[in-house]
Amino acid sequence: MNLNEFKEALVKRNVLLTDKQLEQFDQYAKYLKEYNEKINLTAIDEYEEVLEKHFYDCLLLIDRKLEGTLVDVGSGAGFPGVVLKVALPELKVVLLEPINKRCVFLNSLIERLELKDVEVINARAEDYSLKNREKYDYVTARAVSNLNGLIEVCGALVKKNGYFIALRGKDGLDELDKAQKAISTMGFEIENTNNEHLLDGSTRIISYLKKIHATPTKYPRKYSIIKQHTL
Repeated sequence: MNLNEFKEALVKRNVLLTDKQLEQFDQYAKYLKEYNEKINLTAIDEYEEVLEKHFYDCLLLIDRKLEGTLVDVGSGAGFPGVVLKVALPELKVVLLEPINKRCVFLNSLIERLELKDVEVINARAEDYSLKNREKYDYVTARAVSNLNGLIEVCGALVKKNGYFIALRGKDGLDELDKAQKAISTMGFEIENTNNEHLLDGSTRIISYLKKIHATPTKYPRKYSIIKQHTL
């Protein structure tokens, strides 16, 4: 997928990018390749694959207008948090990343792309949520943990009537079915689930979980406990 194909594929999804945004995505892909030679950020760093398998992939979750605040848990190389920020400049974004060297990259990337209202926090989500409970409109995570644990780790950050957006692969529906206890315990219900595909046919399952009541104060538990005893 080249830059023009990337633009046209998004037009079909009613995601319209300006020339400035396309330039930002172009810079992002090139800088990722350059920086990936210093530290391992992603196994996929070739320009055209980055456009499809990282950027386009992340933007599949925009089936509605995302407004307000969003937390990207385990942001890594900025997927999907930075990608969403470029496409939706008015969105206020927090990038939660527990590994410091990735935080260094994210801050450098933000400066290079001249992004505003985006903050990098070097912390784990279950720790960050202790002082930021039910504060954000949207929380999401990509390629992080099993879904049961992820819902517990992320759920307390979502405000009532906000959403946790689960980005999963081809087994996403099965994972969602097995996560029913975690979903209800953390105060969510499944609003809708989309079955999407990349141009190479890869399946993406994107689920929007709406917070319908407050998360019990005993959650999230310590991560060592979550790993051993998932909800």
